Amino acid sequence: MYGHIKKQDKEIFASIESEKKRQREGLELIPSENYTSPAVMEAMGSILTNKYSEGYSGKRYYNGNEFIDEIEMLAIERAKKLFGVEHVNVQPYSGSPANLAVYLATCQPGDTIMGLALPEGGHLTHGWKVSATGMFYKSVPYHVRADGRIDMDEVWQLAKEHKPKLIWAGATAYVYKYEYEKFAGVAESVGAYLAVDIAHIAGLIVAGAHPDPVPHAHIVTTTTHKTLRGPRGGMIMITKRGLAKDGELGQKVDKGVFPGLQGGPHDHQTAAIAIALKEASTKSFAAYGKQIVANAKALAESMKANGLKLVADGTENHLILLDLVPVFGPGGGVFASDALEIAGMTANKNTIPKDPSSPFYPSGVRLGTPALTTRGMKEKDMKKVGEWIARAVHEVTKYRLPTETKERSAYIAAFKKDIAKNRNLIAIHKEIRTFCKNFPLPGESKA
Repeated sequence: MYGHIKKQDKEIFASIESEKKRQREGLELIPSENYTSPAVMEAMGSILTNKYSEGYSGKRYYNGNEFIDEIEMLAIERAKKLFGVEHVNVQPYSGSPANLAVYLATCQPGDTIMGLALPEGGHLTHGWKVSATGMFYKSVPYHVRADGRIDMDEVWQLAKEHKPKLIWAGATAYVYKYEYEKFAGVAESVGAYLAVDIAHIAGLIVAGAHPDPVPHAHIVTTTTHKTLRGPRGGMIMITKRGLAKDGELGQKVDKGVFPGLQGGPHDHQTAAIAIALKEASTKSFAAYGKQIVANAKALAESMKANGLKLVADGTENHLILLDLVPVFGPGGGVFASDALEIAGMTANKNTIPKDPSSPFYPSGVRLGTPALTTRGMKEKDMKKVGEWIARAVHEVTKYRLPTETKERSAYIAAFKKDIAKNRNLIAIHKEIRTFCKNFPLPGESKA
């Protein structure tokens, strides 16, 4: 498969082969990661990567874009049909540039915006203080209640007080379904744009496994990987409601992407997005999206049955948050996530609602089922995965994050050294390797 790389650059070839082995022999539990189809992968490595195509279809700054125009228009039309929207831009390099373009289209620097606070499940580009979106705009973050659900009473109160120009609905670590109609009511009451970021749940929405924001939002942004199972990229979609608010919103978004933020689009990425959108329009994809949620619920039940505590006591989508305070006290996410990695399971440490520690040393772990579901796993398999997760976490319960900040680096380094040779964690990984042989990666056959 990588014959030319093997011949020309043995070091890179070796790293690619090692990564392929890691993915094949482990369980990918990071909810924002997935496996693309071989067709999407082929497009990403195609001859299209050679072309420059600044501008939009029929209005390019370079010649030779006849076929690129065809590809981009296919991607746009497929997205419009799949999501039921009026205008689509498929050029954003990823989700963050897509969101930045929304700011350029709807706001002036210094305007007030609202989004979910990052430590409580939000995204950097929804106005968090270390992001450009928190530096150049007046960000008023909203929060979640003790149960992890968005505090809509606070959203109403903040919106009435601060009169934001733009309100974001969307998250990266939120286990509930979104109540888009409530956000629409808030935005309408203060004259704000409502932008919904569906990066995590786009695939669930088109599969009918999650509520649809399109009837309620003015703008919808998304990545094209994650549950949509395409390449790493982004899209911005304008709804009927958005055009009713501002008839030029589509053109403003397009100008925000180019020339506002980006130069030439990645044509190989655009083709891969078009392929992924076609795949997402099938009955098999709809079944896949529903299976993601069924698997997430089964995994949550298995972990609870094995003594682990979950935020919200479960999930309504693809994502689960482990609350590890009862196990490690504050800041124990690193111990669980690193133990899982040694045991052959990839997850990420994450803050939990009202986390007693900091985002640098969070008290939770974020898990999801999109990648496992792509490999063909079902509810009965999630029972095993939940048992392995619990075994791995319980293997390292003696560790505690030092209260003195200056002691933490050395303590965590010693912890990592200890668990690298932990026989029980290594034994779990061996079991997982055997298990994974029954669930090949897309395009591969059973070992």
